[in-house]
Amino acid sequence: MQHCIYPGTFDPITYGHLDVLARAAKLFDRVTLAVAHNPGKNPLFTPEERVDLIKPSLAKHPNVAITTFSGLLVDFAIAQQANAIIRGLRALSDFEFEFNMALMNRHLKGDIETIFVMPAEAYSYTSSHLVKQVARYGGDVSKFVPPNVAQALDALTG
Repeated sequence: MQHCIYPGTFDPITYGHLDVLARAAKLFDRVTLAVAHNPGKNPLFTPEERVDLIKPSLAKHPNVAITTFSGLLVDFAIAQQANAIIRGLRALSDFEFEFNMALMNRHLKGDIETIFVMPAEAYSYTSSHLVKQVARYGGDVSKFVPPNVAQALDALTG
């Protein structure tokens, strides 16, 4: 059985993330969406809140599970018995960071492959960081995130 980890902070999850997830769900028997504990990014939502915000978007993907993790991604992937990591690439600027991360992961655990997936072009400029900025200034983020996420952002920033 082919199992991949789709890791990220997902603070908040965007339609771009969900597009990459849908692509991963087609390629793998099992996908674990892994919400990272990453206090260095100053998240708006706790990992548990992020999981709760993401769960409604997973209903159409029966082969996708969600959990949180901390520590080294490759250690988490081994513990989950995954054989791959999925990473989304929006633009060339993402590539250098993701490429270096993939090489380090390969150095640490050569059994885990990293697969890069591009989201649909409509989401290539969308990032959680930009969505949070737009929400902080009262902008409409409904085109970028699911309705429940837009409501949660509005409650925090509005």
